[in-house]
Amino acid sequence: MTSILRTRPRTAVLVAALTLGSSGVGTLPASAQAPAAAASASPKATKTTFVSLGMGVPAVLYEPVNPGPKAQIAFFVMHASADYLTFSACSELSKRGYRVLCANNSTDKASTFNDGLMDDVLLQAKQGVAYLRRLPGVSKVVLFGHSGGATTMTAYQAIAENGPAFCQDAAKLHKCSDALAGLPPADGIVLADANWGQAAMVLFSIDPAVRDEANGQDLDPPLDMYNLANGYNPQGTHFSPDFVHRFLAAQGARANAIIGRAEKRLAAIDAGQGTLADDELFLVPGGSVVANKLFPADTSLLSHTVKPWPLVHSDGTVTTQIVHSVRVPSGGPMGLMPSNTYRAALKTTVKNYLSSWAIRVTDDYGYGEDSTIHGVDWHSTYAAPPGNVEGITVPFLTLGMTGNWEGMAAETIYGHAKSRDKSIAFIEGATHMYTTCRRCESTPGQFGDTLKTTYDFIDGWASKPGRFQ
Repeated sequence: MTSILRTRPRTAVLVAALTLGSSGVGTLPASAQAPAAAASASPKATKTTFVSLGMGVPAVLYEPVNPGPKAQIAFFVMHASADYLTFSACSELSKRGYRVLCANNSTDKASTFNDGLMDDVLLQAKQGVAYLRRLPGVSKVVLFGHSGGATTMTAYQAIAENGPAFCQDAAKLHKCSDALAGLPPADGIVLADANWGQAAMVLFSIDPAVRDEANGQDLDPPLDMYNLANGYNPQGTHFSPDFVHRFLAAQGARANAIIGRAEKRLAAIDAGQGTLADDELFLVPGGSVVANKLFPADTSLLSHTVKPWPLVHSDGTVTTQIVHSVRVPSGGPMGLMPSNTYRAALKTTVKNYLSSWAIRVTDDYGYGEDSTIHGVDWHSTYAAPPGNVEGITVPFLTLGMTGNWEGMAAETIYGHAKSRDKSIAFIEGATHMYTTCRRCESTPGQFGDTLKTTYDFIDGWASKPGRFQ
């Protein structure tokens, strides 16, 4: 770490405050401004109400028992697939004075089958936004996207602001349905440890060692990331530049080949020659969204930002600097799921794959130590936030967690964002779920309570006078 991280001198905090105030990045959280403001983040009594938004779309409304001015702002929380009825944002934001609607869509929550057709998920998100628009006392709706939820929320808002034309242009692998016309737009959007999008995460997960699309056990040893001869070490891996280059080149080639296979099957279905009349099963061995990624194993990859950004520390102070990940190596073969297992396979349909899980790459696809990912066509899908945020104009905040391997996506997403009021920051030492990464600490207590730090920052951003109030 640099000295600015160890000591955080008063001048560094002042510079950060000036940077945040003059560059459009955002403002300091309430906890960093004044003790009186920080007191507003004290826990408040909340109540919960079950809400049925539609068939297979349950939700829970979290509200302050005694609503104050911030209760006119309602957050809408939904993931692309996972169960988010009790996600931390539900309780943490409501006890800070906001209304929060946490909802599930009808996508399989056990990942036994990867359905999640984007158009269906977005129509179910529409039900949540529409509910909040009708709720007495709510004047502003803010979308909250965590992890893969950022895919849902950015796609929703981009289409709500621009209509189905946004997801029907010639570049898209899948043209969305006209049923997405008339989505009620939100007034703002928060992404907190978003990833690069569910389509991109499948791309990063595709195992180039798979030689036969019908047999996940047929692996090519020189491309197997779990082969010890290639540099893998469950205690801490460092792949050689040559292996990284070969792996990513083959990964990109296989990703495009899988898209070609899906498009060929779609043409057969449309011609009445599919195995079923309207769609058919589609299996991608070693293609699960959570399997076979290089960068969780090798912490030198995607390990720091390109530019200086605000880094929020345990005491609420902020320094502006190149942000480095503090994460530790993530898992071994059991944690990352090798390609010879059912769990590591993407199990979907032809249409679902093209709409929700596929993204094109060019011949120069790859990445290295900083957050730059090149050779990805972010406009080929609406299942990736970097392309989606180009169509969003409402106030926008993206946060990255430095204790997790998805944190660096914040810089990529922010770089594509077109909102005039856009903000970015990183939470030092936070995991993907915003809790403190104790394994990442050099000394006990180094990163403090990162869950509190995260939601205090979001509170300070959302309650800034003139933004939503």
